[in-house]
Amino acid sequence: MKKSLIGAVVGMLVLSACGSPANTAADVEFAQGMVPHHEQALDMAKLVPSRSGNNEVRELAQRIEKAQGPEISRMNEWLDRWGAKQEHQGHDMAGMMSDDDMAELEKSSGAEFDRLWLEMMIKHHEGAVEMARTELAEGQDEGARKLAQEIIDGQQKEIAEMKALLG
Repeated sequence: MKKSLIGAVVGMLVLSACGSPANTAADVEFAQGMVPHHEQALDMAKLVPSRSGNNEVRELAQRIEKAQGPEISRMNEWLDRWGAKQEHQGHDMAGMMSDDDMAELEKSSGAEFDRLWLEMMIKHHEGAVEMARTELAEGQDEGARKLAQEIIDGQQKEIAEMKALLG
């Protein structure tokens, strides 16, 4: 009887050690917040081709779409794996544009659009960096922490690029 109990305990320990790393509420909150945050960045990027004649802004918008689309898919997969629902949060997250901000952006074009888009995307990226830093400080999931660092590195570089474009 003792041998079977010891075997069962050892088996459970081995299985738990081989499982995926633990995630925390901070990991879930990071993914739940970053998905709609990235979705708004994609909405903003999709406005560029019809409103901007600036090739640098157009190229940046394409890079944002190329990077953040797959990141959304990855985070949604994590949420599914973690058994967490996507809670579509409002515009109260760091760097999120309000409905009025988005309406103003949609109505603009040319140089005015470029200026607004760059200013708003800088604010948006700064919010994402803030959220990613929280994940690094509080999260446990290795994949989420890796993505958070990638967001910090990539978006800080893009913030510098956007500030240069603004002059």
